[in-house]
Amino acid sequence: MQTKELQLKTEINRKRLVEVIFKAKAGHIGGDLSCLNVLTVLYNGIMRIDSSNLKDANRDRFVMSKGHCVEALYVTLESKGIISSETLDTLGQYGSILSGHPTIEVPGIEVNTGALGHGLSIGVGMALAAKMNHQSYKTYVLMGDGEQGEGSIYEAAMAANQYKLDNLVAIIDRNRLQISGTTEEVMAIEDIYQRWTALGWDVIHMNGDNIEDIVNCFSEIDFESKRPHLLISHTTKGKGVSYMENVTKWHHGVPNQEEFDFAIKEISERIATLEK
Repeated sequence: MQTKELQLKTEINRKRLVEVIFKAKAGHIGGDLSCLNVLTVLYNGIMRIDSSNLKDANRDRFVMSKGHCVEALYVTLESKGIISSETLDTLGQYGSILSGHPTIEVPGIEVNTGALGHGLSIGVGMALAAKMNHQSYKTYVLMGDGEQGEGSIYEAAMAANQYKLDNLVAIIDRNRLQISGTTEEVMAIEDIYQRWTALGWDVIHMNGDNIEDIVNCFSEIDFESKRPHLLISHTTKGKGVSYMENVTKWHHGVPNQEEFDFAIKEISERIATLEK
């Protein structure tokens, strides 16, 4: 897909995301919105995934370590035809296979996640398995910046360097806000670049609010470097809904009818502009 097509798809997904959270009356909408650009590009321009053959042994793997933002993943899977609109519409309903964190009951989801800090460890295992089995697939792990306070992440990071997992790409959704305030107030994690470089990773700063930069940064990855890769995706919490942007309370929240209508109008206007 070209950049403009990816921008349009992202906005369509953004609108759908707001709709399903409003209908379900639950969701981590702020973090969903901040990582949606990256998810859209990954599934539509980067990862090797055949929606008609989800068990292909050489499919690329994706791990949603920040599992509480699963709504963004559900919307992305729907847009790829991996889950149906009828299934997505059951979010928040009794008996739905869609829960508040990723589970393997849902087509296209590789592993249950949501205990923050565990996703990278799982990704390391997947990437190491590919090396051991001489398979060509890549593994992508999306982490939140709030979960960078978890020690298990750094154990996994050391292991990835030890085993030279250049087939592993981790992304930090660096929106700088977590449930109880800014990351630097709760548990400071800067300088991320120096920290991960010291752990032996290839580190790239990326503007996660800009589709073109996301595409370019993923394209720059050297999968023969003998080093694992980290993209620090600088994003805006609540991206694309003006009254939610950089507001801590929207870490988890559901818009009321007036707020919902305003958000849908904003996004619909951008969609109309991109469709011209």
